Amino acid sequence: MKRKSSTIISIPVITMMFLLKLSAAETSSTEILQSTTALRLSINDLSKTFKGQYPRGGEFLKRIDELENQAKTCGADKKKEIEDSFNKMKTEALLANPLIDFEKMILIKRKANLLGLPQNWQGNCALPRKGYDNEIAVLSPVSPDGKLSTLFKPPRTEFVGDVDIHFNADRMLFSMQASNDLWQVWEIRADGTGLKQLTGNDEADVDNYDPCYLPNGQIIFDSTRCFAGVPCVGGGNSVANLCLMNADGSSLRMLCFDQEHNWCPTVLNDGRIMYSRWEYTDTPHYFTRLLFHMNPDGTGQMEHYASNSYWPNSIFYARPIPNHPTMVVAVISGHHGVPRMGELLLFDPAKGRHENKGVVQRIPGHGKNVDPVIADTLVQNSWPKFLHPYPLSEKYFLVSAQTTQSSPWGIYLVDIFNNMTLIKELPEYALFEPMPFRKTSAPPVIPSRVNLNSKEATVYMADIYNGQGLEGIPRGTVKALRVFEPHYTYPRMGGHIDIGIDGPWDVHRVHGTVPVNDDGSASFTVPANTPLAVQPLDTEGKALQIMRSWFTAMPGEVLSCVGCHEKQNTTASSRSFKSAVKRPSSISQWHGPARGFSFKREVQPVLDKYCVGCHNSDKETMGDNKRSVDGREIPNFEPDRMDEVALGKPNPNAKKKTRPRFKNFDASYVALHPYCRRPGPESDYHVQVPMEFHADTSELIQMLRKGHHNVKLDAEAWDSIVTWIDMNVPDHGTWSEQRQIAANFRQRRQEVLAKYANRTDDPELIQSISSNHVAFVKPDPVNLKPESSDLKCNSWPFDAAEAKKRQDALARKIEDLRIDLGGGIVMELAAIPAGEFIMGDPNATPEEQPRTKVKISKPFLMARFEISNELFKLFDKDHDTAYISMTNKDQSQRGHPINTPKQPVARVSWQEANEFCKWLTAKTGRKFSLPTEAQWEWACRAGTATPFFYGEHNCDFGKFANLADKKMEELALRDSPPWHPKDIRFNDGSMVTCDTGRYQPNAWGLHDMHGNAAEWTKSSLKAYPYSDEDGRNDPGEQGKRVVRGGSWYDRPYRATSAYRLAYQPYQKIYNVGFRVVCEE
Repeated sequence: MKRKSSTIISIPVITMMFLLKLSAAETSSTEILQSTTALRLSINDLSKTFKGQYPRGGEFLKRIDELENQAKTCGADKKKEIEDSFNKMKTEALLANPLIDFEKMILIKRKANLLGLPQNWQGNCALPRKGYDNEIAVLSPVSPDGKLSTLFKPPRTEFVGDVDIHFNADRMLFSMQASNDLWQVWEIRADGTGLKQLTGNDEADVDNYDPCYLPNGQIIFDSTRCFAGVPCVGGGNSVANLCLMNADGSSLRMLCFDQEHNWCPTVLNDGRIMYSRWEYTDTPHYFTRLLFHMNPDGTGQMEHYASNSYWPNSIFYARPIPNHPTMVVAVISGHHGVPRMGELLLFDPAKGRHENKGVVQRIPGHGKNVDPVIADTLVQNSWPKFLHPYPLSEKYFLVSAQTTQSSPWGIYLVDIFNNMTLIKELPEYALFEPMPFRKTSAPPVIPSRVNLNSKEATVYMADIYNGQGLEGIPRGTVKALRVFEPHYTYPRMGGHIDIGIDGPWDVHRVHGTVPVNDDGSASFTVPANTPLAVQPLDTEGKALQIMRSWFTAMPGEVLSCVGCHEKQNTTASSRSFKSAVKRPSSISQWHGPARGFSFKREVQPVLDKYCVGCHNSDKETMGDNKRSVDGREIPNFEPDRMDEVALGKPNPNAKKKTRPRFKNFDASYVALHPYCRRPGPESDYHVQVPMEFHADTSELIQMLRKGHHNVKLDAEAWDSIVTWIDMNVPDHGTWSEQRQIAANFRQRRQEVLAKYANRTDDPELIQSISSNHVAFVKPDPVNLKPESSDLKCNSWPFDAAEAKKRQDALARKIEDLRIDLGGGIVMELAAIPAGEFIMGDPNATPEEQPRTKVKISKPFLMARFEISNELFKLFDKDHDTAYISMTNKDQSQRGHPINTPKQPVARVSWQEANEFCKWLTAKTGRKFSLPTEAQWEWACRAGTATPFFYGEHNCDFGKFANLADKKMEELALRDSPPWHPKDIRFNDGSMVTCDTGRYQPNAWGLHDMHGNAAEWTKSSLKAYPYSDEDGRNDPGEQGKRVVRGGSWYDRPYRATSAYRLAYQPYQKIYNVGFRVVCEE
């Protein structure tokens, strides 16, 4: 998706003159001729659709012909007369629409100095509570000459709005403040009598508004009784979620348990409820207001449109198209900028649900494509602007509109042909919420499926492998699902950097795990009325995919899903699943009762047991080894004395004086979190590739796996570290540990959850899970395999001149080192001579030892550059290396792009890299493959024995390699600290991957062997000593495959000629690409 500025996203230029009130001097005969196209389309459609009900169609068309002819020949003095005639005829023709078969229209008349429109991150409760001059008015007849009469006017200067007319048209609901200034739901009879307040008698500190009648007689409405704050503004606005009550206000219960607002509930034609839901559990909050739908009893809550979509930012006032099974009309808007208003669009979720896939049309915009655009103030410069659409059919709509910035808000009839016909406007007033004042057919009643005596629900998953979420993951990989709960912030607190540093928006409360059958199915019980998310886990308990949303099941509900991030239009397979015949599993606790993941309670004990004996401030322990090879201080993982407060018991490892903290985060957390990759608060909103943030991509896990000083964690310690990473690396496990919860909000949330949701658990309760701190377990000394006594190479190392000499001698025998692949794309090859060298590094980790003398018996050719995005697209046109997610919040783009043509391809699996080699072999007739580890290291060294072809660890690599350096400080945005591990002594000028070949090559002309993108090799991960004959280079060998060279994300020591990492062959990694070799 291309990013465009907000000035580009305005509607296509509309030439129909009747969209604007042109003076005679501004009107030309050409404009009059152009303006008839839309009118003709509408008249022809009305004539064809309604036949005898629209008898004057031919007459209107004939009159258009006459006016066109007059416009062609008239003088300037006749232009105004022709224009007036045309506009009068146009209004007459369009308002003769048989769909306007009602005598009266309900609308809101409000003084234009206070529109009463919440910002796009707010609910009604954020609006001024007085100062309105407004009323519920009736327009009759429905025409520009119709008269406005008052049906209800508030007794003081309260807001009145959010009107919903009953199906029988004998009464209506609306929102208005009560005498105590709290928002409440009211009902009044159609004649303006019988005013009664339906909400507010139960809770004296709760706002209720935006009501909607249900076919069964009940009422759904928004309420702030969830006692949650809007996180992106520090809890400064109260969140409102949907609730259900009887017609008299009794039997009230909560339906939605969402992090953010629900807006605009309405009944779909099938009886389900459609509403807008804002969510950003670790997704960019500018873009995440989507349409949802559910049954009236709260069961079956699911996306209706725009999940994982950057466009549109917001969807408001959606309504179903009459007599159409799936189509809806809605207003789309931005995040910042104008409140609630925006462009008018038709969507059909049956066509698609992602971004513009389900767009039928923008209105006006007949015959124009609608492109998805990423922008904060999406509709700021788009005109006309719309509010409160009411569909009469799939082609004709009542709507409130403002045609220009200086125009009043009036009521219009608009159509898909670009006609806008003014029905009523009033100077100094805005006219909103137009609705026919007539009876309508009630949608079918959907029987309730809840069991209010139960506190559980059941989840059935047909096949976890079905869908985009685990695409490419082999069957049998998923062993369990981790179940966790986002615990939302309270009012007057919260934010993107409160629970963790570039971690989650919410506390993540771990409930436990449930098993997954070998066919991918699962069935399990969950607590009802609780927002929950799941993560599919591999055999090591590591999440293969992250769920940055939640689901909520009602009491007694049986909730089913087809797969993982499967398209909602997907149907389940007809084959039987094991979960269908097994009794649903209960959630197995995760080392104790459900609790918010706390670094100090879950991870610090691991550090105490395995790390603080060395990673501390004791000079005797640390000795002179205070700094790493790249100049960084060795991290100190000692806990603070402050930890004891949270733990409720003494910690013998705690320092008497607390160390300096960043904000209110634990010092040891601040020291450890940089070594863990995670999505952060606002990662790329599109569905992530499987294993994007798998724990194996974190340096902490890689370091421990590679044998860090022979530290060997037990199973529970590994589980704690892995779960911490999968939970988005939080520090605090409760909000009260971040800072004191304001007022009585914790108590009030508990009270209303017990009363209206039958929930008595307290997520703020700190669970005691262990009684004693463990002592430090000193690791055994590292016992390496001895090196061979024969480690000398008579002809190695050699200098650059010798390397060039050997290469030139070989290159003279090769006809073509350039392969033209078409489209201006050429692959350049370098001739790599045969030879022998010492493979490995005695100063690296045990995985790079013992060193081995390796002979490269045959010369080969190697690509001078890493395979670029444009080259890989010749093989797979749909591949997208995509973006690197940004830190912090307030993102107005997907991230840092790494998918431009010349950047190295990444997020390509080992399997895909091998398929590319097969394709390249077939295309060129020359045999290509991935290099073995030995070929790669030999080529990288180009005769050198130093860690890098350009020298030692302390060399300035700025001219030679794109590595983690000072430039990476720019990854830290706004108030995020520059936490990514990096060597700040040097600056190579690149923050993420750069175009291949930017840096100086080694002596054999190979670019980016160190850094930029790490590179797949043919070899599987086996211990040294290295041997080509032990099966490690067999394509059918099972297990992880080795990557070499490090990347832009790695400090120098992780990018040496010898350093090894490994990933599953099906894994697509954000910083791993490849280059090829040719052995012919």
